[in-house]
Amino acid sequence: MQGTVIPAHPLALNKNRKLDQKRQKALTRYYLDAGAGGIAVGVHTTQFAIRDPEINLYRQVLKIAALETENHPKTNIIKIAGVSGEIRQAVEEATYASKMGYDLALLSTNGLQKLSEDQLITRAQEISQIMPVFGFYLQPAVGGKLLTRGFWEAFCEIPNVNAIKIAPFNRYQTLDVVQAVCHSSRKDEIALYTGNDDNILLDLITKYKINTPTGIVEKEIVGGLLGHWSVWTRKAVDLLNLAKKIKQNKIELTSDILSLAQQITDSNAAFFDAQNNFKGCIAGLHEVLRRQGLFEGIWCLDPDEDLSPGQMEEIDRIYRAYPHLNDDKFVRNHLKKWLSKSV
Repeated sequence: MQGTVIPAHPLALNKNRKLDQKRQKALTRYYLDAGAGGIAVGVHTTQFAIRDPEINLYRQVLKIAALETENHPKTNIIKIAGVSGEIRQAVEEATYASKMGYDLALLSTNGLQKLSEDQLITRAQEISQIMPVFGFYLQPAVGGKLLTRGFWEAFCEIPNVNAIKIAPFNRYQTLDVVQAVCHSSRKDEIALYTGNDDNILLDLITKYKINTPTGIVEKEIVGGLLGHWSVWTRKAVDLLNLAKKIKQNKIELTSDILSLAQQITDSNAAFFDAQNNFKGCIAGLHEVLRRQGLFEGIWCLDPDEDLSPGQMEEIDRIYRAYPHLNDDKFVRNHLKKWLSKSV
């Protein structure tokens, strides 16, 4: 509820597109040492294909991250497990995640376009009986489903919904979720997190004031659960601290901070391959991790999933234009430790 940095955890693969356990563990160590307050595993950035029977990595990657958080000196790390599929699959995944000590299920609508909103509410209710739920408005460009404000109003009334990740990359749909939460009887029990990687800082510094039948309700997006924050995570921690100080009126909101917001959005456009409707979004993140030495290569589970033409040059441009946004020095100073610890 206070807000924290939660990277959406990528999947480290070797040249044979098999799990690279050493680098998968190193990546979790990086996030925790960088100051992240949690991790989200088995989500879109981890690649939904980890669930395919021939790949079968869902349980393994959840277990690796859970063990790393247990072994880390930092306490109170929020562990979030991505949960996908129709009710049977979602129940199986949530049951395993709960067994592994995960705190919340990030409930994705990926691939569920044919399900009605009533069916999605029933599914969420089923999962909420197993473990607390983190709602997820995933943008349609990467497999999500458009949802009405009425859906979110019903969703917010589910007793074990603790948070919602708002990630439609759309101002109107973002407002639908905020309006639904503010009108809910559970408005004080649900934390809002941005998943709008194209609008990170502005989401974090905005105080919503929503007119409801019971009066004006103020609500903030308190933190981020973001694919963008799977890279340059140390700077993401600084950014969230900056946003909190602005909302507490400890720092003045200046035009330079608004310019910073647009620099971050420009960086995200390169990482996420916005020019090509996000086709290279996962490979783009892998490329940043490869440059830092955390990944050996940019391989994805699908051989056809790669950087788009011109995307490498866009990432080059971002590195030149905004050197203050990367945390390369922090990674360089700790990389050997993260990679050399016992596996």
